[in-house]
Amino acid sequence: MRYSKLFGKTTRDFPKDEVSTNAKLLLKAGFIDKLMAGSFTLLPLGFRVVENIKQIVREEIDATGANELLMPLLHPKEIWNETGRWDSAKEIMYQLEKDKKEFGLSFTHEEIVMDLIRKRAQSFKDFPIKVYHFSTKFRYEARPKSGILRGREFLMKDLYSAHVSFEDMDKYYWEVVDAYLRIFKRIGLEVKVVEASGGVFTKAHSHEFQVLSPVGEDTIYYCDSCDFAQNDEIAKVKEGDVCPKCKKGKIDTSKSIEVGNIFPLGTMYSEKMGFYFTDQGGSKKPVVLASYGIGPTRVLGTLAEVYNDEKGIIWPESVAPYKVHLVSIGENGKADKIYERLLTEDIEALYDDREVGAGEKLNDADLIGIPIRLVISAKTGDKIEWKLRKEKNTELLDIEEVIKRIKKV
Repeated sequence: MRYSKLFGKTTRDFPKDEVSTNAKLLLKAGFIDKLMAGSFTLLPLGFRVVENIKQIVREEIDATGANELLMPLLHPKEIWNETGRWDSAKEIMYQLEKDKKEFGLSFTHEEIVMDLIRKRAQSFKDFPIKVYHFSTKFRYEARPKSGILRGREFLMKDLYSAHVSFEDMDKYYWEVVDAYLRIFKRIGLEVKVVEASGGVFTKAHSHEFQVLSPVGEDTIYYCDSCDFAQNDEIAKVKEGDVCPKCKKGKIDTSKSIEVGNIFPLGTMYSEKMGFYFTDQGGSKKPVVLASYGIGPTRVLGTLAEVYNDEKGIIWPESVAPYKVHLVSIGENGKADKIYERLLTEDIEALYDDREVGAGEKLNDADLIGIPIRLVISAKTGDKIEWKLRKEKNTELLDIEEVIKRIKKV
């Protein structure tokens, strides 16, 4: 992509009305645009990052045997009344009336997926069922802040699994935990699996995937030696305690950002919605449900919070919008040829071909944060200046070595 043709370039100043690092960087670098409080447009650069995140999620969730689909965002009141959540969740749910009928905008899809499954599966032979989608969620936040980390409208990956027994649900539940750990490792985030309450989804304990960060809205308590961790809403430990799990480590505490969550919902939804399957003996039994969420746009914001320096964002290679940022300093003819060569090698590159100063181009490259920067100038001669965004050193390489290194990365 030629940067001169890209919609959504960098801006000169940081937005004055934003306090969070992710909002400042993503807005200034041209990854997102703010429509209103809690509502953002993904500009082309931001869209590419989110698509890369989604692809990693998709690959790992598909590997668990789940099927991707897409469910509606506008829901009739009647289906939410079946579980009583039209009233119990009204503080966070957008509700509206049209032609004397009432509707809600999706803040989650438990009722919708249960209605979908009950229409198409009745026998034990039809289970387990594992379906997921990427869709927009609408949740009313009284004071949306923290940039794209906490919005009123955001993208979510919902996975739902329906089972004939708690044992089968529990088995798949922990398979998803493993899949989530692989997802976040590939994305470049170190997470802790944290025991938490079920909120408006279930009375049972759930699990959150938390990234330690001083800007996080959650507080967690965790062991410094093992994987024990609890959210402060249900924590039975305090800082400095001996770990109740390993009996060796000490409990530490930290602010954190929630990037994923999973809920063992049990039979609550199926019983309220009258969804029963027929077992091998001909008896009717309630379906056991679980749900699993990851917010790709929230992950986008978390990455910007975690990976940055005084110059801008530093994207992990696995999710960066482009592999290479090619910068031409007064040598567009040479750079054009390098750009064409990169394209023939199937290397995705952002090529800054603008007629602006070298300082502006180099500063924008640091702000945007693509992993590899290549500079073509009179000083580089027939070589190319190679620099990794996360490092300070530069090297002069020929095009063959550049391509070899890019493909290795």
